Amino acid sequence: MKLSTTPARRVALLVALPIASLLICSCARKAGIPAGPEFQKRAQEALILAKPGDVIELPEGKLDLTSTLSLSVENVTIRGKGMDKTILSFKNQKTGSAGMLVTAGGFTLEDLAIEDTKGDGVKINGVTGVTIRRVRAEWTGGPKDTNGSYGLYPVQCKNVLIEDSIVKGASDAGIYVGQSQNIIVRRNRAEYNVAGIEIENSQDADVYQNTSTNNTGGLLAFNLPDLPVKDGRNARLFENNVYGNNTPNFAPKGTMVAKVPAGTGVIILATNHIDVYKNTIKDNATANVSIISYLTTENPINDPTYDPYTDEIYIHDNTISGGGNNPTGRIADSLVPVLGKPLPAILYDGVVDPKKKTATICAQNNGGAEFVNYDVAGGLKHLLKNASANNCALPPLTAVAGFGGN
Repeated sequence: MKLSTTPARRVALLVALPIASLLICSCARKAGIPAGPEFQKRAQEALILAKPGDVIELPEGKLDLTSTLSLSVENVTIRGKGMDKTILSFKNQKTGSAGMLVTAGGFTLEDLAIEDTKGDGVKINGVTGVTIRRVRAEWTGGPKDTNGSYGLYPVQCKNVLIEDSIVKGASDAGIYVGQSQNIIVRRNRAEYNVAGIEIENSQDADVYQNTSTNNTGGLLAFNLPDLPVKDGRNARLFENNVYGNNTPNFAPKGTMVAKVPAGTGVIILATNHIDVYKNTIKDNATANVSIISYLTTENPINDPTYDPYTDEIYIHDNTISGGGNNPTGRIADSLVPVLGKPLPAILYDGVVDPKKKTATICAQNNGGAEFVNYDVAGGLKHLLKNASANNCALPPLTAVAGFGGN
């Protein structure tokens, strides 16, 4: 097609073409934010002015912030230069509690560190689509009850992926996914937290190839009362390394995890359909694996719709060794006089729903690890070790699919 030979017509077309191309282009923008004394202001302005699809790039260096960074725009990526190169330090935080607060879906955070926040490291609330990769959340002063509660903290979210990240020093849980659905937590390292990795009141979670060590409790699957989402179930915990979780509990008094005894590897509490397999679980000084009902905590239950019982649990094909040699807390006080030391590797409180009168708790092929039902309801008078009723199998759970890739 030839342009008109009329000069005015030719100019009009040349001007119109780039304008038309702008109208049909939906290209993502990249915004680089320089370091310097105005970094906090520029970063928050970029988050406020962001458009869906934007990538906000943060510079290398230790960047001091004094208030929470917040994002409410969908489909935005925040990217640093590496978890040891781009460091957001909140040591002098004056306003807000979280380091970053996100209330928009399609969110990606990658390649940076968040240090010493007053409260949670990264909190993502009520969204669909969360990706956190190669992020370090750390309280650099070591385990203290004044540290923030959670490192990486999606709550009431759907389609959550947390991978290749590091969390240290949280006074509740390092990686916590709560009241959420469709979750993948993989290839992370959790260390020197009260709870290393915790999946709470959530459905359909795959937690695999993580390392959880030097926490109070390594890997937790909980279902708790008095929360909007109660029916936690369907989690696969596999191919994780959960070892040496013997750090004294430093959670503030009154929190649920304040009751976790130091030396706990895996805890399954008041939840259903949990498959624990092909993990290496060792050298956790109180219990390598503990399966309990909420009633064992002796906390009051004011929620009439809450199910405090644990059922449909399958512990199999794990490598379990060591541990139980220096138990602490109420478990030590009650079980050591009865069972001696070291305590058996897999401990089950034996509390069942009186309406059902039974629960399916199965343990197989765990390298000779002893399974004990210690019969809390019966006052520890009817201990069952490696009972045939527990030498059972359950159908495999379905893998979490549809997002996250490999």
